[in-house]
Amino acid sequence: MSVKIITFGCRLNTYESEVIKDFLKDYDDKNIMIFNSCTVTAEAEKQLRQAIRKTRKENPESIIGVVGCAAQTNPEVYSSMPEVNFVFGNKDKMNKDSYESYLINGQSNSLKVSNIIELSELSSHLITGFEEKARGFIQIQSGCDNHCTFCATRLARGKSISVPSVKIIEQINKLIENNYNEIVLTGIDITDYGKRLGENLNLGKLVKKILKETDLKRLRLSSIDIADVNDDLKDILFNESRVMPHVHISLQSGDNTILKRMLRRHNREEVIEFANEIRKYRKNVAIGADLIAGFPTETEEMHKNSYNLIKEIGLVFGHIFPYSIRENTPAALMEQVPMEIRRRRAKELRDLADLQLQEFKNHQKNKPHSVLIESEKIGRTENYLAINLNSDTLNNNKIGNIFEVSEISSYVNN
Repeated sequence: MSVKIITFGCRLNTYESEVIKDFLKDYDDKNIMIFNSCTVTAEAEKQLRQAIRKTRKENPESIIGVVGCAAQTNPEVYSSMPEVNFVFGNKDKMNKDSYESYLINGQSNSLKVSNIIELSELSSHLITGFEEKARGFIQIQSGCDNHCTFCATRLARGKSISVPSVKIIEQINKLIENNYNEIVLTGIDITDYGKRLGENLNLGKLVKKILKETDLKRLRLSSIDIADVNDDLKDILFNESRVMPHVHISLQSGDNTILKRMLRRHNREEVIEFANEIRKYRKNVAIGADLIAGFPTETEEMHKNSYNLIKEIGLVFGHIFPYSIRENTPAALMEQVPMEIRRRRAKELRDLADLQLQEFKNHQKNKPHSVLIESEKIGRTENYLAINLNSDTLNNNKIGNIFEVSEISSYVNN
């Protein structure tokens, strides 16, 4: 008997899965399998359904729950699956009573999907660690106030809400006590931090407060929106050594016309300017980005603009995927690009990013690095390169510790 959480999607889900696991720590006498779901793409939901069916086949007596974003946007799909016992939306999955009510009362409480738009504050939870992870993922915000035409996340997560800074710092200090030396700040739109909070804080000011009031050694930001990068955020990204030289941009396209049709709030020139500016201060910075290939109405020339932008900003970590139709979004009604073209364009963008990653690795190999020990065999540099560790590394260190290397012996194969 055991409780197992299978996490799909973003780093915010990683944090929330740990909270759910803590909710169910007293139910180890039951065989419970919970899928914390993602709805960013149709492929993510397809993989989710396949995993549910496979799990039921292999664990016929288990209690299977589907929670999170896919459950929020498509509750009837999952509640109608014979393999699924209960379905909870994003608000309900973060309430311990939801699970206890189902486990005590059964079928009468098997579907709980509250109106996420009515969510006005985030529940407070304090976790002590992350199973099999050397870094901590801390929620500072959820929801989104933007209206990107391709995205169903706002439908799944509701409006932008921030976590009070005192709760964030309390959580970070708890993790530091348990040898978590690196923390990733997560959310749906973390550069919107401070919205509806009542504190005079934005993301840059929050980071400064965290670094002042904790002994945290390394801090990362999960993803940033160029449109909200202000002077406070630039200050900590450019000048604060405890903030890692690794940024991930919510980019989506490198073509200005497509960006307008997506209702993104930046243009390609602003992305290039930011990339050039951060490299003046952080010479070894690694830049990553989300990119959608084959957005409706995208032409070959528009695709080429995305391809060229990858070169111009020196992108090395690409989260790149073909455009996926999401129901109830404006882009679903636009003129669609054939799927085979979307996939081909996504591959071209990924291949270029992979090539640039290899070049970046070659450039970084003979440089000194600070390395977080993730496992007995793998470490992660400050700019997020995965490296192989020597067999005797843990003789004087343990997982979660940080140590210095004068050069990199070898990289983990992708």
